[in-house]
Amino acid sequence: MFLKKTTGPRTAMLPDGTILTLADLPPAGVRWVARRKAMVVAAVQHGLLAREDAIARYDLSEEEFEAWTSAFARHGSNALKITKLQKFRQL
Repeated sequence: MFLKKTTGPRTAMLPDGTILTLADLPPAGVRWVARRKAMVVAAVQHGLLAREDAIARYDLSEEEFEAWTSAFARHGSNALKITKLQKFRQL
């Protein structure tokens, strides 16, 4: 089996015990739902993907990714839902 050489780790163990790999990350150009946003934020937090790589790979702005990260850190994945955006914005 052929494995592509990468500079970082190939897997990351999340706090809930699940293993996240680069193959688990959503492809570029998908519709963003809370689960996919949380997956990208977790990959960056656990060192699986560099912040700059995530921003470039998914064509995000610095402000957008920072908003995802801070909302996820404060309120969890529910804060990443568009329908809950106003509820969690100023809390």
